[in-house]
Amino acid sequence: MKRFITLAMCLFVSVATYAQTQVIAHRGYHATKNSYDNTISSLINAQKLKVYGSEVDINETKDGKLVAVHGPNHQNYNVQNTDFAVLRATPVHNGEKLPTLEEYLLQAKKSKKTKLIIEIKSHNTPERETRVVKKILDEVKRLKMTKHVEYIAFSKHVCDEVVKYAPKKTKIAYLNGDLTPQQCKENGYTGIDYNFGTMKKHPEWIQQSH
Repeated sequence: MKRFITLAMCLFVSVATYAQTQVIAHRGYHATKNSYDNTISSLINAQKLKVYGSEVDINETKDGKLVAVHGPNHQNYNVQNTDFAVLRATPVHNGEKLPTLEEYLLQAKKSKKTKLIIEIKSHNTPERETRVVKKILDEVKRLKMTKHVEYIAFSKHVCDEVVKYAPKKTKIAYLNGDLTPQQCKENGYTGIDYNFGTMKKHPEWIQQSH
C-alpha cells in the first residue's frame, strides 16, 4: 500500500510539472541594462533565468543571409531589401552587432534548459518563404539543434512549409488567429495564438483548443 501511494504521488508530481505554464522571453530577455531585443545579450539573459524558451525573429537579407531582427527595418534600412554587410555595419541601439542565425544558435546551444523559439518572419513571395524555411531548418540540423528549437509564424505558408520539411514532432505554432483550432490541427500545427478580440468573438474556440 505504501509503495502504491508513493507511486501515485510521483505520477501526480510528474503530471503537475508537465502541466505548468511555461515562460518564453519575447525577443529574449532584453528589459535589462545594456541589452536590446533579438541580441545575443538578450538570449544570454533569458538563459540565466532558465526560462523554458527565448523567442527570436529571423529575417532574410537581400543577399540571402539569415539574421535576428524583428523587422521589417533595422535602423533606417529595410532588412529584406538590404545586403548583410550594410546591416552588420549598423549596430543595434545598445551597440551590439546585428546577430546572424548561426550566432544565435551557437549561443542557444550553450543552455540545455532554455529552448530557442524561432519566429520565421513573413516574406514577400511564397517562393522566398519556402527558401527561408529550408535554410533555417538546414542550419538548425547542421548545428544539431533540431530537438532544441521550436517554430512560430504569422504566415500560413511558412507554417505549412515547416510541417512539410521539418522532422516529425517538430513544434510549430500559427500566430495569425484566423483559423479554428480544428483547422490548425488538421494542418499539422502544434500550437495556436488568439488575441483577446478573437477569443471574445469565438469563445467556443477556447474549449475546442482544450
